Amino acid sequence: MWADAVFEGGGIKGIGLVGALSVAEKCGYRWKKVAGSSAGSIIATLLAAGFTAKEMAQLMFEKNFTDFLTPRWHEYLPYVGPAIRLWIKKGLYSGNDLEKWIAQILETKGIRTFKDLSGETELHIIASDITRGQILDLPRDLEDYGYRMEKFPVAKVVRMSCSIPFFFEPVKLVYKKTGETCYIVDGGVLSNFPVWLFDKETPRWPTFGFRLFSPDEKQFHEISGPFSMLLSIFFTMLEAHDNRYIENLDQVRSIQVPSLDVKLTDFSISGEKKRQLFLSGVQAAETFFNHWTFENYLKARSKQKSIHSRLRQNKLGS
Repeated sequence: MWADAVFEGGGIKGIGLVGALSVAEKCGYRWKKVAGSSAGSIIATLLAAGFTAKEMAQLMFEKNFTDFLTPRWHEYLPYVGPAIRLWIKKGLYSGNDLEKWIAQILETKGIRTFKDLSGETELHIIASDITRGQILDLPRDLEDYGYRMEKFPVAKVVRMSCSIPFFFEPVKLVYKKTGETCYIVDGGVLSNFPVWLFDKETPRWPTFGFRLFSPDEKQFHEISGPFSMLLSIFFTMLEAHDNRYIENLDQVRSIQVPSLDVKLTDFSISGEKKRQLFLSGVQAAETFFNHWTFENYLKARSKQKSIHSRLRQNKLGS
């Protein structure tokens, strides 16, 4: 059974999406196109590279995510150090360790550049060009920066999509038309859940959205200074995706995984909490697929289009 899949960003919470993915695989789904933003780009990339949900889960259970936060000189200079690094590098951490981890995983499948992704699954990674104010669909949009996708490292594009502003350094690319240096950051800045990406007038197969949500709408962020305030603004924006209203069509096709109050940057998450997140995804997906049918999806799609059509007609009539 063919389907497309879109994975929401959510940092460490993405382990829950892998749990949901494992159920979809057991249901017999194979993937034509996959897309992801931020942490969702890691899942989408590994899926396109030929990894199963079980293999992904093992990689994430074994990984100590604090390895991405290698101590740097600025941490030994309270207040002044982080300010200097942010001013110079635009991020507290480089992101190199994340990129190296992804690269090492992909190399086990013989994949380095997008040319090596020649399987049956088409990959789309969402990132944000905050210089031009543009959402990027990578690797397709690499041409705008003078790169051939066949020669560009897959791991670097994943790093772009995962570059949380102020936390990880942005990736700099030069825009071909103007020669301007552009800063590329986390895809969640402009589209944390691009479930619309593969929509067609008459779909031949479904698109499933794998997303996270927090049942508790009250999110508290400790603010102790200007930097923590900037991060809180960004995290509030991303976490708003978790509790936002989803249209009926997206409710029908989205597997909503409880995030168990895990935060975006809980890099020191315990092994037990990882297991709970994974099982949270499993349970959410089992409930979803027990009631889901393609026929109901098409009916909901048709109804939604009819509603939008009437609203447009009423607007024109007024």
